[in-house]
Amino acid sequence: MASDLSLIAQLLDATLDPVKHKKAEAALKLEEQKPEFSLQLLKIVATENLEPKTRLAGALCFKNFIRHGYVDENGSYKIPEAEVNTIKQELIGLMIACPPTIQSQLGDAISIIADSDFWTRWDTLVADLVSRLSPDNYKVNNGVLEVAHSIFIRWRPLFPSDGLYTEINHVLNTFAVPFLNLLSATDQQIEAHANDKEGLQNYFNTMSLAIKVFYDLSCQDMPPQFESNLEHLSTLLHKYLTYENPLLATDDDSEASILETVKADICEVLQLYVTKFDDDFGKYTQVFINSAWNLLSTVGLETKYDNLVSKALQFLTAIAGSTAHSAAFNDENVLSQVVEKVVLPNVALRESDIELFEDEPIEYIRRDLEGSDTDSRRRAATDFLRQLQGKFEQLVTSVTGRYINHYLEQGKSNWKDKDTAISLFLSVAAKGSVTAAYGVKTVNSLVNVVDFFLQHVFNDLLSGSVEPISKVDAIKYLYTFRSQLSKAQWQDAFKPLVQNMGSSNYVVYTYAAICVERLLFLADDSGNRIFGRVDIEPYAKDLLQHLFKLIEKENSPAKMQENEFLMRCIMRVLVVMNVGIDSFVDMVLDHLVAITDNIKTNPSNPRFYYYHFEAIGAVVSYGSSGGTSKLENRLWEPFSKVIMEDVNEFIPYVLQIFAKLLELNPSGALPNHYQALVPPLMMPTLWETRGNVPALTRLLAAIIPRASSTIVAENQLQPVLGIFQNLLRVKKTEQNAFDLLESIAVSIDKRALEPYFKDILSLLFTKLQANPSESFKLRFVRFYHLVSAKVEAGLGADFFVSQTDLVQDKLFVQIYLKIVLPTSELFARPIDRKLAVVSFAKTMGDSAAFAQRYLKGWAFTCEAMLKMLVNAPKVTSGVGDDLINEADVDDIGFGVGFTALHTCKKSTQDDFPEIQDINVWVRQYLLDANSRHNNAIASYMDRLTDEARSAMMAYLG
Repeated sequence: MASDLSLIAQLLDATLDPVKHKKAEAALKLEEQKPEFSLQLLKIVATENLEPKTRLAGALCFKNFIRHGYVDENGSYKIPEAEVNTIKQELIGLMIACPPTIQSQLGDAISIIADSDFWTRWDTLVADLVSRLSPDNYKVNNGVLEVAHSIFIRWRPLFPSDGLYTEINHVLNTFAVPFLNLLSATDQQIEAHANDKEGLQNYFNTMSLAIKVFYDLSCQDMPPQFESNLEHLSTLLHKYLTYENPLLATDDDSEASILETVKADICEVLQLYVTKFDDDFGKYTQVFINSAWNLLSTVGLETKYDNLVSKALQFLTAIAGSTAHSAAFNDENVLSQVVEKVVLPNVALRESDIELFEDEPIEYIRRDLEGSDTDSRRRAATDFLRQLQGKFEQLVTSVTGRYINHYLEQGKSNWKDKDTAISLFLSVAAKGSVTAAYGVKTVNSLVNVVDFFLQHVFNDLLSGSVEPISKVDAIKYLYTFRSQLSKAQWQDAFKPLVQNMGSSNYVVYTYAAICVERLLFLADDSGNRIFGRVDIEPYAKDLLQHLFKLIEKENSPAKMQENEFLMRCIMRVLVVMNVGIDSFVDMVLDHLVAITDNIKTNPSNPRFYYYHFEAIGAVVSYGSSGGTSKLENRLWEPFSKVIMEDVNEFIPYVLQIFAKLLELNPSGALPNHYQALVPPLMMPTLWETRGNVPALTRLLAAIIPRASSTIVAENQLQPVLGIFQNLLRVKKTEQNAFDLLESIAVSIDKRALEPYFKDILSLLFTKLQANPSESFKLRFVRFYHLVSAKVEAGLGADFFVSQTDLVQDKLFVQIYLKIVLPTSELFARPIDRKLAVVSFAKTMGDSAAFAQRYLKGWAFTCEAMLKMLVNAPKVTSGVGDDLINEADVDDIGFGVGFTALHTCKKSTQDDFPEIQDINVWVRQYLLDANSRHNNAIASYMDRLTDEARSAMMAYLG
């Protein structure tokens, strides 16, 4: 039965009510299962007599449905093809007819559909778009361009490939010429409506979208249709870069007009063309350089011009980086003009900057930090000057140095001038980019950053009477040049830096926390911390208490989690302190639990709660020296509430921490808390959220060894294997499937596992026949070795052979020769190579099948083992190779996916920790096996080549 339109509309309204939204969302999930749900949503979006909020909620729901319900992992449709075709027929026209807010959501949905279907399964789309273009209907044209932009923008970050160019050429063959005609027609309409404010605004909206699409179409290569019209297009772009009309101006100093937006978009196109197509475009650039210079020299300081100024500076930065065009700047007078007229006005503090500092401090910090995604005038001007310095280091340093000295002198009586001087110095002192991880790695050899700090900046760090922005300048200087200071210099600066966390000013104490955190992250080229546990231990407890106090002074969930920088500092202190947190772990845990209870009602800052759970992970990993039971008891109540209250944002983190607690103590009976978790883990509901799957798998894999007898006794093995089967079916969760399967293989008694083993192998062999990935083959072969090596548990190579025979007679020989042996050579981790050697040795010593049926196989096995023993695998401290750098904590993305907690990272498990020297063990094992089998193993050496026989004498001689 199809979904009821009025019911869906009511449920959509209810999702907007904070009290009703969870129940309504659950009901919508049920409606999703009914036929033509997506089409019902589109009908709601199209119904003009419904409230705008309902239509918008319908568009948002449609986008989310398309995201998870349109195609599966393999790209196959999850809804009937007739429904797919209807969506494609209706969606473009509907989007064009809708208001802009709804257009945005539908545009996102079209982009998602295009990811799977465009262009081969939606080859009519471009022709459909072109057929709708009009010489004068801006509403229709804007809709068409919105759709086009939502699809073509996907090309911008992609690496070139034959498939990508085929898609772009498919678009250009149909779209390019009509698009160029639209550009000209829009230009004519703008001319015709030059005195009509509303018409002018509407056609400028069309021009803005057209310029964005212009960039999309050019992002990989210049379209040939553009190349043959390049002079005309350059004239058009220049016309609108210099266009002025008071009818388009806005009265609000903070609101950019459509004219500024179009000019900024044109600057982006110019930057692209100078960077990628200068051989063809170079002859047109001079006029744009002059116009950009004039624009920057005359535009006001109001914030509404910020984006335009940033884009214009980025264009000039591209010019400065070009060998063909940069020579014009290699002149002292020109550079003086650059610094005076372009750089200085844009690095100097404005009243709007000071207002932002005072009124929206967290926004100020995010904009000001190097590496922030936000474009700003100051950053763009700094990048421009830095680019020039890279080309003409001595001249730029000399010219800028005069201005720095001038503003330092002025700064003795005017703190704003000193701020300008420091900003200029930062621009010329740093070479290359300023990285989020290490700050400035390379400096201008013509300046001395330490002397400048000691002479002009250090006193501001110490003084209690300077302006807060001056204090921030001092901290930011340390932050920027943190890699340039020696350990001794940092020891002098660290105490006053920490004291600045006691400031009453939000930006000052936050910047101090940022600087401390980045210092604690800093390591030398050998990977050793510059500032380690010994250095921070005297401050650690008080520092943590103060940071918690700063976070908890706000009670509302949104405000408490506003400042992720404070929580990141807490996390870093705990990581660096390591087991040193043991003496104050209760205090830390009390605060973290209280924060969890508060923010779970409204998780609004993903970075904050990511660092929050990393901090809890650090407590679990480093604060459990007395055992895990205390931590389990303390965390159970707040974490179980997260699961019961369905706080989706937190669940993957909670599950990882639960798993880590179990992994730290893998033996003994399963605690009651975890026993209560087992039934919910078997239910499909939690597994439906993709972001939960890695953490759920890890938790279930950690539970199985400690609950194996209960799982068998309560008939839960079959549901667990059902989860394995579902994970194996999807390519993205294959590795999770093997994690679960390995836990089952080593934990479940053979008698309980054997009835299912043939079916497990059938599933694996089916995947092996379907052109599997290398990662799948590696995990399959590791699983084989795990089973083969567990002879004492009743498994072993003979068990694997007999179960394979049940699937298909003689199949094992193909699997072993074509998959197991060649793939074993590809093992990179010592932990896996060690397992393979143990497996091979036990096969040689105790497998009847290899002794009697697979005579050549015994020889191949011996040769494979000997090859691995040439560079015998050594596993350090019973764990595998840990190559993940701590920078992963910061290099993360947020969204519907899974984010791993670094501090709860799973330790690689050595399946045979008792084997310390693999060569010694192999020799002893084979000698014992030879003795058990009446010298049979020695007799098999006749099957070997002379070289292999000689090598084996070291083990059986």
